[in-house]
Amino acid sequence: MAKKLMKGSEAIGEAAVQAGCKLFFGYPITPQNEIPEYMSHRLPQVGGTFVQAESEVAASNMIYGAAGSGERVFTSSSSPGISLMQEAISYIAGAELPVVLVNIMRAGPGLGGILPSQADYFQATKGGGHGDYRLLVLAPWSVQEAADLVQDAFDLADYYRNPVMVLGDGLIGQMMEPCEFKEGRVPCKPLPPKTWAATGCKGDRPTNIINSLYLDAKELEDHNQKLVAKYEAMKKDEVRFAEFNTGEKADLLIVAYGTVARVCVTAIEDLKAEGIAVSMVRPITLFPYPYEKVKEEAQKAKAVLVVELSTGQMIEDVRLAVEGRRPVHFYGRQGGMLISPEEIVAKAKSILAEAPAPPLKRETKREARNG
Repeated sequence: MAKKLMKGSEAIGEAAVQAGCKLFFGYPITPQNEIPEYMSHRLPQVGGTFVQAESEVAASNMIYGAAGSGERVFTSSSSPGISLMQEAISYIAGAELPVVLVNIMRAGPGLGGILPSQADYFQATKGGGHGDYRLLVLAPWSVQEAADLVQDAFDLADYYRNPVMVLGDGLIGQMMEPCEFKEGRVPCKPLPPKTWAATGCKGDRPTNIINSLYLDAKELEDHNQKLVAKYEAMKKDEVRFAEFNTGEKADLLIVAYGTVARVCVTAIEDLKAEGIAVSMVRPITLFPYPYEKVKEEAQKAKAVLVVELSTGQMIEDVRLAVEGRRPVHFYGRQGGMLISPEEIVAKAKSILAEAPAPPLKRETKREARNG
């Protein structure tokens, strides 16, 4: 299929259709209104169903029921709407149901504003609802990658029987870029038959029960441990990241995700023209997080800079990765204010002007003493 100029929200909707999604339940909220709008006219064309629920709370419980039937289903919203869905998301994770959630983030807290933000990082990666559950979280930086990751999200949700969130800022939903949907796409994971689905057994098989309530404490503990094993498997097999100018020693390592990383690439090129070597790691999975890659590249640099459209949320995971071996700095904007390459260049220069030399490894110190 030839590339087509599409708005991000429309590409996300088409990606879901191409992935075999036939059911959408949602409620409008800026800046992702074009997703439900697109699905409202596209799904009937493929024999699917669109429902505008009376609220985000209703929509999130509708997707619970639809997923229980084994159908591919998704919903989309923006920051305050996702907050309203948190209780149901916990239920969905507890019941081990495959659901795709798209959050096109807007500025907050509260109703905030309709402009882009990345301030829902904690909500997405640390669990916005109750209980020990995790979402697999994918963060695109372009319209094409948003479409690709939405399709992967359906495969990952089915494979792990777990909700998967695609997390983009408002720019992802509103920007227009060429997008391509390849024919004969191969799923990113093997897809087992959904023998667990509540489809009606008519005595031909044992009854399937979709449930997240366990009144026996030991049974609930066993269920939690089963979920933990699933999350550990995600950490082992699903870490995704992109890298830029890595492999060699650098003056500075930048860690950024989503559209902000695109701004950072321009800043890195500008710094290179001035003889300053800067590398970047762009997490694509925010959970599981690429701790090892960030740690590896941080050790080659004098310092680390986290760039985010927030007051600083991903910086906590970067600090965990770096383990205190390098100073970690932050630069961010809030309220829908975007970051420019010039701001990043200025911040990088100020960090390097005061950055001490990286400490020697213990083994090197010991060798020096022995010498």
